[in-house]
Amino acid sequence: MAGAAHYTLPRPEFDKPVKLLIVVAPYYQDITNELVAGAKAEIEAAGGAWDLIEVPGALEVPTAVGIAGRMADYDGYVALGCVIRGETTHYDTVCNDSSRALTLLGLQGLCIGNGILTVENYEQAAVRAEAKGQNKGGGAAAAALHLIALGRKWGPSGKIGFTNALL
Repeated sequence: MAGAAHYTLPRPEFDKPVKLLIVVAPYYQDITNELVAGAKAEIEAAGGAWDLIEVPGALEVPTAVGIAGRMADYDGYVALGCVIRGETTHYDTVCNDSSRALTLLGLQGLCIGNGILTVENYEQAAVRAEAKGQNKGGGAAAAALHLIALGRKWGPSGKIGFTNALL
């Protein structure tokens, strides 16, 4: 519901530094610049560091996250972009497939905040992207940070091998 107040979880705190990769598809660059600004500010407010890469479009964002998840050393990922409905069904494909791919990567254990806007028009995108407004880039970074915190809370105990917990 428009205008309704939303609850926001308190920012997580970390005992070890966190590093995130921001992956952005800058097709609507003025929109994504705002998303990136919000994400950077949220990561820095949590004491984290970030790297930024650009990819051609929203469909390539999950692929870049997946490659980084296999080949780089990041604690989490922030997926950013903007898809505005056009005259064809391409919008549906891009929205559904990018979201689905990010979800599947998350289910495989990557900590991902999805900030790919899917909107009907440019005005909706501008309102959602504004770093001093709805700040969906900051929200995506916050989601990734919360997932990192959960991963650290429930992560490996440092034990290696089998245990006889049931014996």
